[in-house]
Order: sequence, then C-alpha cells, then structure tokens
Amino acid sequence: MSTQILAVLAVTVAVAAFVQGSSGLGFALIVAPVAGILDPGLVPVFVLASMIPLNLYVAWRERSSLDLRGAGWITGARLAATPAGLAVLWLIPERGLGLFVGGATVLAAVASLTVPAFTPGRAAYVGAGAVTGLTETATGVGGPPLALVYQHRPPAELRSTVAACFLIGEVASLALLFATGKAEVTELGAAVVLLPAIAAGAWLSRLVHHRLDARRMRLFVLVFALVSGLVLILRA
Repeated sequence: MSTQILAVLAVTVAVAAFVQGSSGLGFALIVAPVAGILDPGLVPVFVLASMIPLNLYVAWRERSSLDLRGAGWITGARLAATPAGLAVLWLIPERGLGLFVGGATVLAAVASLTVPAFTPGRAAYVGAGAVTGLTETATGVGGPPLALVYQHRPPAELRSTVAACFLIGEVASLALLFATGKAEVTELGAAVVLLPAIAAGAWLSRLVHHRLDARRMRLFVLVFALVSGLVLILRA
C-alpha cells in the first residue's frame, strides 16, 4: 500500500472516529466508500477491524446509558444473520464489490434520511440486527439500521448501545471471515498501522460529544455517504 493511500486513509479514519465518537454513527459510512475507491481489497476486513477499538472505547465511556434490552435483541439477530453476509461475499465477484458497497451505502443513507420517527419495539430491534449482520459482514457498513432504531433516543443511549452492538458483531464477523478463508491476517496490517489516527479521532470526540449538535453531524454523515456511494457506483 502506497504512502499516499495510507495518508488518505489516516485522515479518513481520524475524521470518521471523531464523527462516530461524537454522534454515535458514521465511521463505516465514511470509511467504507473511501476504502472501496482506494483499494477494494480493504473491504470489509479493514473497516471491521478499525472499528473494534473505537467501539470498545465509546461503549465503555458511556456504559451507564447502555440499553441492555435493545442491545440483547439486536445482537442475537445480528449474529444469526452474519452467515448471510458471508454468503454475499462468496457470491459477488471482487470487481463487483465496489458496486455492492456503493449501493448498500446509498440505500442505507436514503433510508436514514426518509424513515419517519417511531418508537422501537422487539420487531424493530430484531430487524435492525438482522440487516446489520448481513450488510456489515459483507461491506463493513451496518450503522444506519441501528441509527434508525435509536435516532430519537438520548444521544448517549444511541452512542453506547450502537457501539456495544457493533463491537460484538464485528468480532463475530471477523472470526467467521477468518474461519472460512475470506480474510487473512495480513489484511489487518492497515488497521494496526492506523490505530494512532483512530485514537486521535476518538480522543477529540471526547472533548465535544456532550455538546455537539448531533442532528447536523448526522446530516453531514449521510450526505457524505450518499456522495461517496454514488462515486463507487459510477466507478464500478
């Protein structure tokens, strides 16, 4: 991987870690399309591995606000749907992955922008978990379904619960990818090298997460995701 690509990725993951650490979502929506444009081979392992330390930090930082009931239903459904995400990777040729990531990103962003407010129940938790298990394992992008469920809950509850659900799911997805030969240890190299950039973004989010305008940040993330996803689709 060239120095230029690493530099672009470093800036991207630092910004994405700041955005997700502050608002509760956005890391994969920002990183996955950029990684797909720079090097499709980075998806989904690099995105999944990069999110683990970030979500561990956010879940611990705001553990007092965690919605245990919702997280339990989401995690159960997410783990059950993880093999379906792996099947998608087996079925899609490598050069078609950019199109799939772009399409999934655009659909997720549009859904997040257009779905009206609602009060989540068991069905919403299970549905969000299942969709997340499918899309995150295949593309690294899984935040929008969870953001839809928690978008009208207190920001701290959204951040902590989404982070906890992601953390468990990412470990499960990576374990399955490695166990089935769809990932190699060498693919973790970029995530390890960029740990300082992730840490910097997470640390900066600590300074502003309690007073950030989450609605404006959420809108920024979704618009960025739309543009990046469309670029991926056009390049495919």
